[in-house]
Amino acid sequence: MATSTKEQLRALVDERAGVVVPGSFNPLSAKVIQDLGFRASYVTGAGVTNMSLGLPDQGFMGLAEIADHTARIRDTVDLPLLVDADTGFGNALNVRHTVRVLERAGADCIQFEDQVSPKRCGHFEGKSVIATDEAVNKIKAAVDARRDDNLLIMARTDAAAVHGFEAAVERARAFGEAGADILFVEALTDREQVLDLPSMVEQPLLANLVIGGKTPMVSAPELAEAGYGIVLYANAALQGAVFGMQNALTALRDRGRVTEEDNLVVGFAERQRLVDKPLWDELNDRYSS
Repeated sequence: MATSTKEQLRALVDERAGVVVPGSFNPLSAKVIQDLGFRASYVTGAGVTNMSLGLPDQGFMGLAEIADHTARIRDTVDLPLLVDADTGFGNALNVRHTVRVLERAGADCIQFEDQVSPKRCGHFEGKSVIATDEAVNKIKAAVDARRDDNLLIMARTDAAAVHGFEAAVERARAFGEAGADILFVEALTDREQVLDLPSMVEQPLLANLVIGGKTPMVSAPELAEAGYGIVLYANAALQGAVFGMQNALTALRDRGRVTEEDNLVVGFAERQRLVDKPLWDELNDRYSS
């Protein structure tokens, strides 16, 4: 019997087998992720902000923007989608509205964090967090707002950078008691803390590995052995895309030409395959007869 993407995601998370989940910042990146056989994707707030607005991850993205990106990605791929909703764009009532909007847009999991608004990337300096009670109430509002009980709510805390590891663990436990399905303790800087964390909370955990960020780059097999449910590379695709653009365009600037043989760009035929050009040709023929 076929299962929904929400049920697929819940099963993946409950395995606690460290499934690697890349982030997508637009439909094409999501299609590449699906094409390569990944089992889920994360709609990254930082990636959407960087690639769509050309701005740093400092709270510039709004609900309408992330909902629009989520809906476009949902229409493009069949993967379970975890969606970054930052702080919920306000208080507990805003969180309730955010859940309704993103669930309608096609999210299978919605992530909320406990930073003071406007938030900033978890690996930036100068973060601050709201009071624990307020953060817990926002998670309760998220849990109560979902129409489908299979929609997962992920609760992230940035308290480790502000109040220390133990305080972050206590917040994570409180979020779990409030009904969060997945816990996310951001920007741990100590390898042993990363590996010990799953034994300290009841709910499945997400490990966020930011390339160049503050958290040690522990391997996915090690994180799986420790008991993490998800190993997130939120912006590996984005960083790879920017690197590729820089290399291709540098060659174009310096040499005046770029070809497929330079191995700097994806081939024309592969590009068309990724965007389903053969399918659209078939549909055109079907409706033109």
